[in-house]
Amino acid sequence: MNDVQLESKQLGMILKGTTTVGVVCNDGVIMATDTRATAGYFVAHKQAKKVFPIDNHVAMTIAGLVADCQAMHEILKANANLFRLERGTPMPVSAVARLAANILFYSRGAPLQMQAIVGGFDSTGPRMFALDPFGTVTEETCFSTGSGSPIAIGVLESDFKEGASTDEALPVVVRAVSSAMSRDIGTGDSFDVATVSKDGYREFSTEEKETLLKESV
Repeated sequence: MNDVQLESKQLGMILKGTTTVGVVCNDGVIMATDTRATAGYFVAHKQAKKVFPIDNHVAMTIAGLVADCQAMHEILKANANLFRLERGTPMPVSAVARLAANILFYSRGAPLQMQAIVGGFDSTGPRMFALDPFGTVTEETCFSTGSGSPIAIGVLESDFKEGASTDEALPVVVRAVSSAMSRDIGTGDSFDVATVSKDGYREFSTEEKETLLKESV
């Protein structure tokens, strides 16, 4: 086993936690995450941010090594802003996902320890892409990452209906994250939820999240 493989194995032993969820609706994309940051059984932070806007029309969720995720977000945000300045039009969601995939692929010798969901609304409508640490990119309508993802996926596959509106799907997405928070030790404390539609990126307030949580029961 070489040094990179050993380091990756050691990181994999402690970097376990998080639940992120993304779904594509007929009028936009919903992204939700928990807020617990962990290293093994140690809770490193209770209000960690895991969903970020890249531009007003596209956002991402993160799972994995915080430094790698934050660096990726900054690279994507800078390139999306440059694209808009140079071309006078927003960067397509698929191009943002492809740029992230290329960065991950060319770093595979020493892989970035992260998974991401990139989603947004552009001229083609709402779209969402899932990325793994080695640069694989797939377009999805319903996806989850992190240690609580098996629980979240179970809720989504049972209750999420393709073609639903964001208003109809929001309680399902919140229920998926809250179910993972209840059953996965690496997921917990609180959650964030955001939508990206033709009106742009919108993150829900604490009061709105409390209402959604009650509606999801």
